[in-house]
Amino acid sequence: MNMNKIALKRTGVAAVALSAALTMAACSSDSGSSSSSSSTSAAAATSSTVTNPEPVATIPAISGGDTAVALDAGFLDALTTLGITPGVIGGATLDGTTLDFPITGGTATVYPKDSGYRPFVQGAIFHQGSGISLTAGANVIQLENFVVVPSKPAILFADVSVNGELAAASFPLFNLNGTTLEPVTVDSSGNAILTGTQVEVSAAAADFLNTTLGAPNAVPANFLVGVATLTIPTGS
Repeated sequence: MNMNKIALKRTGVAAVALSAALTMAACSSDSGSSSSSSSTSAAAATSSTVTNPEPVATIPAISGGDTAVALDAGFLDALTTLGITPGVIGGATLDGTTLDFPITGGTATVYPKDSGYRPFVQGAIFHQGSGISLTAGANVIQLENFVVVPSKPAILFADVSVNGELAAASFPLFNLNGTTLEPVTVDSSGNAILTGTQVEVSAAAADFLNTTLGAPNAVPANFLVGVATLTIPTGS
C-alpha cells in the first residue's frame, strides 16, 4: 500500500480529531461558565479578604531562564507501549529524562504561597522557538511555542502541527496542577525558583492523541507527564 496515502489519511484523521477536541474544550468551557464565574468570584473574594502581600518577585519583563520538566516514569512507559518516539524542537533539550525549554519572555508576579493570596503566581511565560515532537509510524506531531498561564486553572498552551501542517494555535495542551508547588525561593543568583507543579495531559489533548493514534482511552485526561521547575531571573 502507498505509504504517502497512509500518511495523508492519518493527517486527515488527526485534523478531525483536533477539531473535535477543540470543540469539546469550547463546549466544556461554555457549559462550565457558571462554574468559571463562581471560581472568578471566589478568587476575587480571596483577593479582597486577604491583605495584598509583598510579592516574592515581580518581573515585568522576563529575560532568560528556563522551564525543566522531569518526566514521570509512567509517562515514559506509556510512550513505549504506544510506540511513540519523543524528540525535541528548536532550543529544547532532553537530558536523560528531563526536558528543558528556554524562557523567551513574559511577565510574572509571585506571592508567598502561605499568604492565602490566590492565584499566588500570576502572569504569562513564553517559550517561543522550542517544543517536543511525538513520532508514531509515519505520523509526526509537533507541540511547540509553549505559553504557561498560571491562572485559575493554570494551563500550558501550545501550537500543534501534524506532519508539518499547523493544526491549531494556542491549543490547551497541559493542565498545570499547582497544589503540589513548593514555596517559591530565590537563589543566590537572584532567580525565582518555582518547583513541584505537576504537568498533566488536558482532556482536549487526551481526546486528540487517542483519536490520532487510533487507541481509545490509551491516554486518560489528567495523565501525569512530569513535574516542572521554572527558573526565572528577577533582575535583582
